[in-house]
Amino acid sequence: MNDEARPVALVVGGASGIGAALVAAYHEQGTRTVVWDVAGERDVTCDVADPAAVDRAVAETSSGWSVPAWVTVTAGVGHAGLLTEATPDEFDRVMAVNARGPWLCLRGWAKVMASERRSGSLVAVSSVSARLADRTMGVYCMSKAALSMFVKVAAAEWGPLGLRVNAVAPGVTRTPMLGPAASTERSPWLAGVAQRTALGRLGEADDVAQAILAVHGMTWVTGQVLESDGGLALHSPIDPTGVGRATQRDPSED
Repeated sequence: MNDEARPVALVVGGASGIGAALVAAYHEQGTRTVVWDVAGERDVTCDVADPAAVDRAVAETSSGWSVPAWVTVTAGVGHAGLLTEATPDEFDRVMAVNARGPWLCLRGWAKVMASERRSGSLVAVSSVSARLADRTMGVYCMSKAALSMFVKVAAAEWGPLGLRVNAVAPGVTRTPMLGPAASTERSPWLAGVAQRTALGRLGEADDVAQAILAVHGMTWVTGQVLESDGGLALHSPIDPTGVGRATQRDPSED
């Protein structure tokens, strides 16, 4: 098979973190891969919060490579702050990148795939915070909850077109989003998260990349959110303040 005929994988946000780990995994498999990002090593520059930029990136990828068989949106931003203190601008930015951005990207490809009668697999990276009430992370939680519901509705709408739409939801994962002190040795909070995780450690970007590859390969699965968190959500809510749930009073003390 010549290079032009080989299927293409597209990774949106593939220059860092989970996206970069996924790109590395594709390269190891010998899969032709296209990277969209706003910085770093990328093939196409695209700000997912900008509808015009997404449309340009879809056209550039289609003409320069081909319509991808596998599309993964890993681009996202974090946010920390109480709901009463977050500003409307912060809210709009987080929602624009984490919820509207994946919608813009995946609907863009859904239209192209439908017009060309191509099947495909579409995956967005959500978070366990989509269903856990994480104090001081409310805006982020809302954005990921919207994203998780989007993939379910999209799966229902686009299934007849031959498109599968799923999400992978990481827990706390060692990526640049955690900041420069992303180690359990330097952060008591992260050490506590690792302790509360069933498998006893933080997630790594490679862990989530392998989950994404697996979901793309599940040909009879659509509209699902696979949690790739090492079992963290079995013992959450994750408490970013480092304070556990309120201790229940022992009746024997009365």
